[in-house]
Amino acid sequence: MPGEGAGVARVGPNAITQTAASLRAAGGETLARAMFGAAGLAPYLSAPPDEMVAEQEAARLHAAIAAGLPPAQAAAVARDAGQRTGAYILAHRIPKPVQKLLRWLPPRLAAPVLLAAIRRHAWTFAGSGDVTTTAGRSPVLTIARNPLATPGCPWHCAVLETLFRALVAADTHVEETACCATGASACRFVFRRGAPER
Repeated sequence: MPGEGAGVARVGPNAITQTAASLRAAGGETLARAMFGAAGLAPYLSAPPDEMVAEQEAARLHAAIAAGLPPAQAAAVARDAGQRTGAYILAHRIPKPVQKLLRWLPPRLAAPVLLAAIRRHAWTFAGSGDVTTTAGRSPVLTIARNPLATPGCPWHCAVLETLFRALVAADTHVEETACCATGASACRFVFRRGAPER
């Protein structure tokens, strides 16, 4: 049964539950069952987790999507799941007074405050990975040994972008400039404002 085993690194259930919602939106129950089946997580479709899950389970699901779907579709599903996760965090995990304060602050002050909060709760999306942040004109978040890495990390980018667009600046975009899934020692996410660079 998914979720069993003590002493393993864990991540938040949204890495699985929001991905299920995204798969269903993209291809119905058939697509969701195919991807969850490929990851060995079919029981979670009928009994979604509501507590922390083993990071290996979430990693298998994200990897199954990256490997089992065409690249553009896989990225779109992961990005949608990340946006759903960010929306859930805004609705249920960040107190409304804190959100109001962050929106009131100028972006140069709100950004490091939000980054610090993300770093403190990094285990929910990074598991055993080591998260560091750097403030500045273009803040950076790094996850060394990212257990949920897939090429481009669209899920992580979307989670982070959703939070920053809601609480810091609406024109924020997040770009991954290095990725564990393609051989780097760490995933590096850069936060920039304005139109994405091409």
